[in-house]
Amino acid sequence: MNSRQKELLRLLLLHEEGAMHIKDFAWDLKCSEKTIRNDLDRLEEFLRNYESARIFRKPGIGIGIEIDEHERLEIMRGLLVNEPKTLEERLFEMAFQLLTGHNPFTLQYWAERYYVPKASIKKDIDTITNWLNRFDLELISKQRLGNIIQGSELNKRNALARLSELVPAYQNGTNVVLDLFLPYEIAVVRKTLIALQHTFSVAFTDDALDSLVVHTLIMVKRTRQKSPVFIGQTEKTTAHTHKEYQYATWLFNQLGDAFQLKFPEEEKVYFTWHLISAKRMAEGANQELLYNEETSQVVHVLIERMAKLTLFPFGKDLILRNGLSVHMHSVISRIRYHFPITNPLLTNIKQMYPYMFSMVILSLDEIGRTFNMEIPEDEAAYILLHFQASIERFEGKREAKKKKALIVCHMGIGMSHLLEAKIEQQYQDIEVVACVGKAEVNEYLKQNSVDFIITTVPLEKGAEDTIVISPLFSQEDKKKLSQFVEKIHVGKSKNPFLPFLKEELVFFNVSKEHRYEVVEMLAMALYEKGYVQKEFIHSAVKREQKSATAIGGGIAIPHGDPAIIVKPALAAAVLTEPLIWGEEKVSLVFMIAISKDNQTELREIIGKFASFSDSPQLVHELTEIQSFCRFVEVLEGK
Repeated sequence: MNSRQKELLRLLLLHEEGAMHIKDFAWDLKCSEKTIRNDLDRLEEFLRNYESARIFRKPGIGIGIEIDEHERLEIMRGLLVNEPKTLEERLFEMAFQLLTGHNPFTLQYWAERYYVPKASIKKDIDTITNWLNRFDLELISKQRLGNIIQGSELNKRNALARLSELVPAYQNGTNVVLDLFLPYEIAVVRKTLIALQHTFSVAFTDDALDSLVVHTLIMVKRTRQKSPVFIGQTEKTTAHTHKEYQYATWLFNQLGDAFQLKFPEEEKVYFTWHLISAKRMAEGANQELLYNEETSQVVHVLIERMAKLTLFPFGKDLILRNGLSVHMHSVISRIRYHFPITNPLLTNIKQMYPYMFSMVILSLDEIGRTFNMEIPEDEAAYILLHFQASIERFEGKREAKKKKALIVCHMGIGMSHLLEAKIEQQYQDIEVVACVGKAEVNEYLKQNSVDFIITTVPLEKGAEDTIVISPLFSQEDKKKLSQFVEKIHVGKSKNPFLPFLKEELVFFNVSKEHRYEVVEMLAMALYEKGYVQKEFIHSAVKREQKSATAIGGGIAIPHGDPAIIVKPALAAAVLTEPLIWGEEKVSLVFMIAISKDNQTELREIIGKFASFSDSPQLVHELTEIQSFCRFVEVLEGK
């Protein structure tokens, strides 16, 4: 529309009392009556996109517009906004109108609306088309009519709720979906949802409340447009058994009064699903959810599987069990009702906790087989946080493991125990397990293990890590012992993976088209050399298909089921060119084949690889190497 046509539309919308004559419009707009008639034809074309809008012409009375209050305000708001739209804003608005409109939109309509060439609009349409495919929606072009979306109402609403994902990199500090609704509508919906929590003593997380606001606004709009979701009778009957149906009924009574709307039964059931699926705070929901049989079974199997894989006593953590009961109830509901979520922290969580993420993914595989339930990686990352919190709670309470030291003293029992007392007083993390003479050392070590030996006399070669100090334990000896203990700790954990890295399993100049090919190649090498069972190959590829194993910094760490490993090993591939690995590019691949019997080593290995991801210079140097010996040298830091 041109500026004159926009002004004509504004006058029609403002003149609510009745009709105006064409000559009055012509006088106000300083043009001929014929021009006004032509402009009215253009306005009728524009208003086809609004369900309630209709221009009427009454001979002898004049011309007016019939439209409900909501759509009147929506059009007025659009007319008042004169600032040009950014590409992102244009895409969001176009997608929103396509998803909520009943009639096709022409390229000419978009071009005039946003003052851009049709070629630009065509590119926008291609972007929106590709994004809609994720929701099983199709954007089709009808000749001489325009573009329109085909697909189920449920899929359209899911797409509307996740509109921000259309341009993932776009961040303006607000929810782009909310920007497309009127402020008073948002305020009414949020206030009513907060009141619902107070009325029924439920507590949703902040993210869940924001999501419910968006879904409620979409539901209100689609109800106005007479576009309800389809709900089968069985689903309706089942929904009535949930107390969330009472919440939905109460909510709809409030919103019905506020917006002068009558919501159909299907909408109540649909919103009941949303309330069931919304993430809750532990307070208020915990007791009920603990008695949900399905949730309890899933949580029990998940905790049991994670405990077996990590050798960590998760089963003893009641806080973990209660928190997972609340969380998994929402997860199961979201999967059942087809309400997928996006985890904005997914990449960061995978990079920060690669070991635990791998263990959660493996555990969820068993959940999938046992309960016929596919849990996506976005949900897995949130589940991981519960287990990581459990670990930190446990380690926070657990006393740090002391290093065992053997004292060898040549000056008798009295001096030995004095030295023992001084050391244990100065070093809280050292436990002196015994004081012996030089002649008793070998016999003691045959029956006992120690981390190191503190001796007042030099020992023969081949003994454990040793440090020689004075029996009087001077200030210089204290400094010397502190440096020694730190060196022992760092030295043992510096490169925990080197004992598992085999020359026959390291490949240089690897060129593949897809990451699955690299995973299959490394898994096949492990199998052919006798390190894993043949099933490991399928397991590793399947694991990669479920969630990309890139951990940042150009590194990926694929792995398979630890239960089918014959002997622990690591395989590596240095790629000739970076390969797309999920959302990242990868140049260096380490395949991990470490069984659950080596969990301590596995944690250290994955932790070390994660530290590499913060060292781009190291990764670059490794990718330039052509020999195994040099590869190991660089990893050793030589």
